[in-house]
Amino acid sequence: NGVAVEMRAGQVLLVLLAASAVMPAKDPLLNVCMDAKHHKTKPGPEGTLHGQCAPWKDNACCTANTSSEAHRDQSYLYNFNWNHCGVMPPKCKRHFIQDTCLYECSPNLGPWIDQVDSSWRRERILHVPLCKEDCEEWWEDCKDYVTCKDNWHKGWNWATGTNRCPWGSICRPFTEVFPEPKDLCEKIWSNSYKYTTERRGSGRCIQMWFDPAKGNPNVVVAKYYAWKKRSSPVGMENVTPEAGKAVCALPWPVLVLLPLALVLLPEAARCGPPAWGSL
Repeated sequence: NGVAVEMRAGQVLLVLLAASAVMPAKDPLLNVCMDAKHHKTKPGPEGTLHGQCAPWKDNACCTANTSSEAHRDQSYLYNFNWNHCGVMPPKCKRHFIQDTCLYECSPNLGPWIDQVDSSWRRERILHVPLCKEDCEEWWEDCKDYVTCKDNWHKGWNWATGTNRCPWGSICRPFTEVFPEPKDLCEKIWSNSYKYTTERRGSGRCIQMWFDPAKGNPNVVVAKYYAWKKRSSPVGMENVTPEAGKAVCALPWPVLVLLPLALVLLPEAARCGPPAWGSL
């Protein structure tokens, strides 16, 4: 009986995998643009992207005009002034430009897109795992600058049409406002980013900086976290399916055919309620 069950399981798995091969399904978390102020409705190639946004030109959520505006000290994008506490040093500013390019241009942030109720956007990013080097170099290059706020998303004085420090606030060194790199990356944009100990090239963290000649490393990262988000309960880390429960961890296109598997192979139900409930 055990041999027969294993043979039936193998046959069903082959049927499901073959079906998935001829039924391509677009993953809603991959290769997408968020619904925000300046984003395109869907990613695609751009002939030219300006300056630091150029790495995304082969597949971008931003237009050439948006990429150019991202490099201005005060652009029409958000009327945001980097120099609110004096002139921001170029070595620091380049990280904020790169941060803007990632936000506006990347089609690989789908696993972290979150719904918001805002007058200027319907979606934002939340807890994007930023590579250790990207966060620490950002902090290191900006530690000599000064600012009056730790959250640059809100709380500014907009009376003049651009952001100015709130009444009563004082400009302080970055190292006082953001004592550690983690503070900078997580606080400055309302937890848009999450500080991680993962390194560039690990496939487990998003890179703001990369060499486009070597391909976009964030494609693989997005695929990993999209799979993790689909296949694991909220909060579960390091998902490793057990060998005896492999049928419970089938690729996403196959999941739509799981009712067939249960009809042909009732034993598949041994995966139990916790596994099915996590899909």
